[in-house]
Amino acid sequence: MAGFVPPGTTLLGNEATSEAAKKINEVHRKVDYLNLPCPIPYEELHREALMSLKPEYFEGMRFDFTKGLNQKFSLSHSVMMGPMEIPSQSSEAIKIPTAHYEFGANFIDQKTMLIGRVLTDGRVNARVKCDLTDDLALKANAQLTNEPHMSHVMLNFDYKGKDYRSQLQLGNGALFGASYIQSVTPHMSLGAEVFWAGQHRKSGVGYAGRYETDKMVAAGQVASTGLMALSYVQKVSEKVVCFLRKLQFLSK
Repeated sequence: MAGFVPPGTTLLGNEATSEAAKKINEVHRKVDYLNLPCPIPYEELHREALMSLKPEYFEGMRFDFTKGLNQKFSLSHSVMMGPMEIPSQSSEAIKIPTAHYEFGANFIDQKTMLIGRVLTDGRVNARVKCDLTDDLALKANAQLTNEPHMSHVMLNFDYKGKDYRSQLQLGNGALFGASYIQSVTPHMSLGAEVFWAGQHRKSGVGYAGRYETDKMVAAGQVASTGLMALSYVQKVSEKVVCFLRKLQFLSK
């Protein structure tokens, strides 16, 4: 009789041991570093903050019309009237009334996006995005104008790895740049960049980090040029979508 243990007591002890083991396993659960998520591109570190803190403001009147010719090809027409700001020696910029018409052509399918714009002031803008493979994408931006030294072309090769991204940038004026960002935990990614502007004979390096969960995103970036940028996005509730802060400092 002395060694008899009621059945209920034994069952409760096993349940308690099982629950304690589960909690210990959850606390000490190891991170699978071979299956980390792929981070966002280095150039989009502050994407969530910039979408809300830098909206596109327009002063004046604008009319847009888009005509779809088929499922992939469309034409667009835009008429814009508004002031153009010109810097002056005083603190206030000089505004000159302007108006122009813009004609555009768009081709979009699953792997290719071609966008072209022609303006009455002589500018031609073009954007290209093409998925060369499932992991490698080519992006190109170009602006041609009659003004000297104002035309530019930029090529961007974006490679998407399993848990990292790398980019190579080439531009006119002997501009070269490369960036790499790597996921180090399921929520944190770290990256670095290097660039060289041959026309201005300037070079630099930069470092960045990003931490994100389902309810918040925090990112920081520094560069040898004196740039320091910090951003924080917090989802307060289902009704209050997010709370944003951004600090940027650029030394002369």
